[in-house]
Amino acid sequence: MENRKWVQTYVFIWSGQFISMLTSNAVQFSIIIWLSLEHRSAEVLAFAGISGMLPQAIIGTFVGVFIDRWNRKKVLIMSDIFLALCALTMSILLRNETANINWIYLMLGLRSVGNAFHSPAIQTIAPLLVPKKELIRIAGINQVIHSVSGIAGPAIGTLAITYLSISTVLYLDILGAIIAIVSLVFVHIPHIKTNTKLSISYILKDWKDGFKNVLAKRGLALLFLYAMMVTFFIMPTAIMFPLLTTEYYNGGKWEMSVIEIAWSVGMLLGGAVLGLAKIKTKKIIMVNSMHILLGASFLLCGLLPSTWFIGYAVITILAGISLSIFSASFTTIIQLEIASNMLGRVFSMYYSLAVLPSVVGLLFTGALAEKIGISNSFLLSGSITILIGIVSFLSPMLMKIGKSKRDVGKSNIISGEISQLVNKN
Repeated sequence: MENRKWVQTYVFIWSGQFISMLTSNAVQFSIIIWLSLEHRSAEVLAFAGISGMLPQAIIGTFVGVFIDRWNRKKVLIMSDIFLALCALTMSILLRNETANINWIYLMLGLRSVGNAFHSPAIQTIAPLLVPKKELIRIAGINQVIHSVSGIAGPAIGTLAITYLSISTVLYLDILGAIIAIVSLVFVHIPHIKTNTKLSISYILKDWKDGFKNVLAKRGLALLFLYAMMVTFFIMPTAIMFPLLTTEYYNGGKWEMSVIEIAWSVGMLLGGAVLGLAKIKTKKIIMVNSMHILLGASFLLCGLLPSTWFIGYAVITILAGISLSIFSASFTTIIQLEIASNMLGRVFSMYYSLAVLPSVVGLLFTGALAEKIGISNSFLLSGSITILIGIVSFLSPMLMKIGKSKRDVGKSNIISGEISQLVNKN
């Protein structure tokens, strides 16, 4: 594609996708606010988090095999239609705001199934439209779009749930899906046909190859292990941020929005620092350091006096920065250590292995938070994460990562897959 027609096509597609992401983030945060204020239960938020993560984690690894063979444009349109139908159904169920909570869990699970197809499909269209030399720039633009929607979405969601019923707010999701579909209908996305037969044995072989590539290097295996342990302790607690804001810091809808925006601002700042500064520190040192900093942030969130809301918001920004830097450093290490033709299955394997145990962690965290208190659950998860970071520095095989190769690769690459792991939305 030597002409500039791809620019118009890509801008048209992502204009619709941006609006869809914005409305989706707004609705998702509105649901969190509604659940937090309506039920005031850590267990309810935990089960809502499980419903939103488990289906995508289970089928996410295998979905990519199908998306590589199906028409991406049709996958995106059908996914948007499915998500719009989910929003419409939830709106009907919540028209009196008295729906059985189990129905809400079911609909959140179905939304997760739709996102399992939509998220990887939208990530695969860039190589089909954009010249190779422009892919890095497009990746950076996409990161900015995600960050902006992560910042603006909660603010819009808070404003909407303040003046509208939850059933009415859900129509924003339907509107966003319609706009995204329209933006896809009028563009051409190339479809690459493949003659490779799809079978159970083929899917299992992909999994096996991914495991072999990670286990072949002990340092890399330790990197995965420690990162998954951090996710296991951090993600379930991170979902409790709205309750920490309302129950411990005595906040309301707007305070919850401020904390959500603070997290997204931190993510954006972390990415900006890595993109602008030429950091020469070894990536593995940055990963281990961010484990400690992330743990310290959670520890402080539960340790500060309940009247220090501003301090709580600042610490939340710090947590977002540490997660952003960790994600970029982790991604760069994997890109340098794993062959390019194996990256997709290795990242998808990591996502499933990290999220599935975290779902189990959510069950315990919800019950534990009910017994020991929300702030104490932050203290506990933060302390354990700090300990993992310290142990990481004391692992010789882990610290050897990168010594045998030049530490190349730009640190401004921030992996969307690794960042959703702790997306509270």
